[in-house]
Amino acid sequence: MPAPHVHDNFKGMVWALVAVITASVMTIAIRGAAAEMGSSMIAMARFSITLVLVFIAMGLLPTLRKQLQFSQPWRHVIRGVLVGFSTLLGFYSITKIPLATVSVLFFTAPIFATLLSVIFFKEQIGPRRIIAIALGFLGAVIILRPGMELNMGMVAALISSLMFAAVLVMSRGLAEADGPFSTFFSANVMTLFVTVPFVWSDPSLPSQPTTWAWVVALVLFGIVRQIGDIQAYRYGDAAVIAPFAYLRLVILGIAGYLMFDETPDQLTLIGAAVIIAATFYITQRERKAMRTKP
Repeated sequence: MPAPHVHDNFKGMVWALVAVITASVMTIAIRGAAAEMGSSMIAMARFSITLVLVFIAMGLLPTLRKQLQFSQPWRHVIRGVLVGFSTLLGFYSITKIPLATVSVLFFTAPIFATLLSVIFFKEQIGPRRIIAIALGFLGAVIILRPGMELNMGMVAALISSLMFAAVLVMSRGLAEADGPFSTFFSANVMTLFVTVPFVWSDPSLPSQPTTWAWVVALVLFGIVRQIGDIQAYRYGDAAVIAPFAYLRLVILGIAGYLMFDETPDQLTLIGAAVIIAATFYITQRERKAMRTKP
């Protein structure tokens, strides 16, 4: 007999909090490692170590090996390449612009995903979601400040979000068909391949123990974050769990101020409010639509 609904939501909220905190620590770790490493090398180190741990786990747990299946191999490859470039651009943006700003721009991914679903899957959306999409992009424009000097870190964050939105759209049905471990494995392998050309000319490793500590933290907290995401939505209702993601803005805003002397300006705060409102509305409408499907 299933546990009471409230109890499930409580567990889900605890796991969601774990996921939010670990995701925030990952972002801070990337910035910390960037003191001695380029963003591409940080990405390669993360996925190299992660894959080593995955292969060790597969050696110790034969059931994991049996879970690997790729019914649509080219879809795994394309999705993995998108994950790779999204990661590279995301890591680059984290090293170049304030933590709170990059976190806000990453929240445009659901907006891009809705737009891509309309373009490629001919999904029907109502006028209210069209307005929400337009407002989301308006928020991004406010943060980007057209007419001023182009900030490549902000542009990279937006392109990273667009690519991640494509990943979300391509992931439809893939995890159900081949299992979450297969999609996790293929994404890590392809991301590692994508990062290699970007570090080939300068594959030097960090010399400071502190930098290695940041990289190890990035890997370990990344694993815990993925577990947290899975468990949060396993136990809790999506409508309850999703708003926890916005805590990242608070955590990273405080971390940016205390650790890196970053203070968001007024336009960034206004743009953030617009993007958050648009994203929240779109995600709530998506969940209502899913509940009404037969």
